[in-house]
Amino acid sequence: MAGNKAGKRPKLTREGFGGQVAYFFNRAIANIRQNILINLLTIGTISLAILIFSLLLLLYVNLEKVTDKWSERVQVTAYFEGELPPRELKVLIGRIQSLEGTGKITYISKSEALKRFRERLRGQDALLEEVSADILPASLEIQLKKEFRGDDALSYYTAALRRVPGISEIQYGEDWVQRFNSFMDFMRLLGLFVGGFLVLAVVFIVANTIKITIYSRKDELELLGLVGATRLFIKIPFLIEGILQGAAGAILAIALLFGLYYGFIHNAGSLTNFNPLENGIVFLPLTYMAYVFIGGILLGFLGSLASLKKFINV
Repeated sequence: MAGNKAGKRPKLTREGFGGQVAYFFNRAIANIRQNILINLLTIGTISLAILIFSLLLLLYVNLEKVTDKWSERVQVTAYFEGELPPRELKVLIGRIQSLEGTGKITYISKSEALKRFRERLRGQDALLEEVSADILPASLEIQLKKEFRGDDALSYYTAALRRVPGISEIQYGEDWVQRFNSFMDFMRLLGLFVGGFLVLAVVFIVANTIKITIYSRKDELELLGLVGATRLFIKIPFLIEGILQGAAGAILAIALLFGLYYGFIHNAGSLTNFNPLENGIVFLPLTYMAYVFIGGILLGFLGSLASLKKFINV
């Protein structure tokens, strides 16, 4: 074919499955070399789209870490009247501990409640003159297990807690919990929406780019059909080409993301009072990087497949 800078087309020199695989890969690489600028543009576009998606994923990973820390503050305070004798207190704690979802339980005596109250109103001595430990209730602070910190699970838990004998009142900051969980649900929904949009955009871009490469070799494809090449035989090199483009784009996106992360980690402290390392900001775990890489491969494959369906009747 005219303009082939990579030399002659690869030939099937070995028989069997291994020879066919080698032939298809060599042909895909030859296709890429023939259209190096178009392929570089495709890889760059895939990389940019995956980079944006990976940034959102990195934000999500760190937001989930912050969420886990904040959600530890979701606790239920159970009040009861008077100071219970040690035996009765032990029985009460045992009943609460038996409830599904109960984590750590901390007993707050009347004197400890007064101490905390004075610390919160430090400097307001006039307001504290008439306050004594007797007027403050003793309580149990109950930390919940992670799976019981959502709205529905928390409501279920507090309903069960109210049925425990000896509990006079329950507080758990219901409004704060609902706002917090609503915010996290919104962020997850936004991430899914943006991520889905990027996936569709990349598939569209890859498909249209490969259309150009297929159209530039239209005469060759027609000739292959005339000499008896099957549709699958014609399609496989293009599918491999899309896979290689997606893999290269994913690797480049991860490298760029790490560069941005490294730059942020080492410069955020000097520009602001926020220290990323001290606040637990982390890079994408290996599992997520593997997902990004596999996702890039799938995007390239789907883009090629979508393009081939319009140019090669299958």
